[in-house]
Amino acid sequence: MNSIVIGAGFGGIAAALRLKAKGYEVTLVEKHNDLGGRARVFRRNGFTFDGGPTVITAPYLINELFELFKKNPKDYIDLLPLNIWYQFVFDDGSKFNYSGDEINMKTQIGKISENDIEGYTKLVNFTKKIFDKGFSELADVPFDKPLVMMQQLPSLLKLKSYKSVYSLVSYYVKNEKLRRMLSMHPLLVGGNPFTTTSIYGLILYLEKKWGIHYSMGGTGNIIKGLERLMNEVGVKIIKGHEVKKIISDNKKITGVQLDDEQKINANYVVSNADPPAVYENLLNESKNNSFLFKWKKNRMEYSMGLFVYYFGTKKIYSDIEHHTIKFGIKYKEHLNDIFDNKILNNDISYYLHRPSATDKSMAPEGHDCFYVLVPVPNNQSNIDWKNEGEKMKNLVIDKMEKDLMPDLRENIIEDFYLTPNYFEKDLNTKYGSGFSIQPKFSQSAYFRFHNKSEIYDGLYFVGAGTHPGAGVPGVLSSAKILDKII
Repeated sequence: MNSIVIGAGFGGIAAALRLKAKGYEVTLVEKHNDLGGRARVFRRNGFTFDGGPTVITAPYLINELFELFKKNPKDYIDLLPLNIWYQFVFDDGSKFNYSGDEINMKTQIGKISENDIEGYTKLVNFTKKIFDKGFSELADVPFDKPLVMMQQLPSLLKLKSYKSVYSLVSYYVKNEKLRRMLSMHPLLVGGNPFTTTSIYGLILYLEKKWGIHYSMGGTGNIIKGLERLMNEVGVKIIKGHEVKKIISDNKKITGVQLDDEQKINANYVVSNADPPAVYENLLNESKNNSFLFKWKKNRMEYSMGLFVYYFGTKKIYSDIEHHTIKFGIKYKEHLNDIFDNKILNNDISYYLHRPSATDKSMAPEGHDCFYVLVPVPNNQSNIDWKNEGEKMKNLVIDKMEKDLMPDLRENIIEDFYLTPNYFEKDLNTKYGSGFSIQPKFSQSAYFRFHNKSEIYDGLYFVGAGTHPGAGVPGVLSSAKILDKII
């Protein structure tokens, strides 16, 4: 039995390995000359820049892929737990070191708001209940039938899934600084904390369950280790060629056609590409004739876009932690501008990644390596990034220079940036969204794009746009679902 996997992000690589472990002949097709998708690596003059995911949680999901073939993950990758997970920096200059040390967490919370220590404890206990249901029980369960969703609704309602993450946090915690800090997790998977279903509050507990890890050599070294494993076990990898068409006979998938006109026959096609882009560009749209499916596809709301600025400095900023999150003055208003109004705002919040805080190999000796990620509107905004990109870059440098990194501009010796245009054109995501569709309740589980296509027999989906959602644990779990449906 032949299977083809389209796209070599974490989800596609995991799908290829799981299918191979089940005995299928597997061909993985990647349009770029390197693997990784959002987790690609950019190298510039001795600096190594991870393209995307840098926060590694639930490492067992990565280790499982090696263990499927009786391999020791430590022979391929080196994951290091971090002591400080994030340093939050507020607009008044105060800082909070967020970690798995609960005594230290409560001490810091007490300094901000003594009355919120108890509420924080209750919040963590409640997110454990969400985690036990939403992740441990349901993350690798296929939601391809209405009955499956109906059976879970009572439990989901009991877990207050109708609330937003921000609303859930606010029920337990009253201080606004703490509310922002404890509700930011949906932004890691493309959601607005004010509209994302509280089920995604499970991320708060997921981090506490396994900690936050860093891959020595960068996240790209995980991709490198997985590529080595695929070569060892006989997954055929085609790089530098793009799937231009998924071939079907009526509604039975029979294979794919590449950009060089080569056709490859297959019993199954598993797409790690963005589902809406696949249905609209790779398949015969006229055959997607289900009224309900078209309605579902057309009503989807997409995640924010991302402006990502990569830079290397000749100065070492030793007081910058591995992961820093800096909040702007406004929170809800800023998120409304990004998700609803789709306009740029100078009052930005940003996530700063400094891998050289942990791993000196990421930068030349005596230098420092960074990327800063800024949530921005997706390309439904019609923002002209050819004009706005340089303005945003300068705004970000100005903010970081003022907030965290003195004399930054004069110390930058290597830099480049990516805008939502990169996500749309290079990664084929609809509207250049950073994480495919938003994680609202009306777009979760059964209401997302199904792992087993609703329209075509033999077509399957893994990755951010399908169940259970974006983020490394989410896309790796989506590949586990194939074990149950193929």
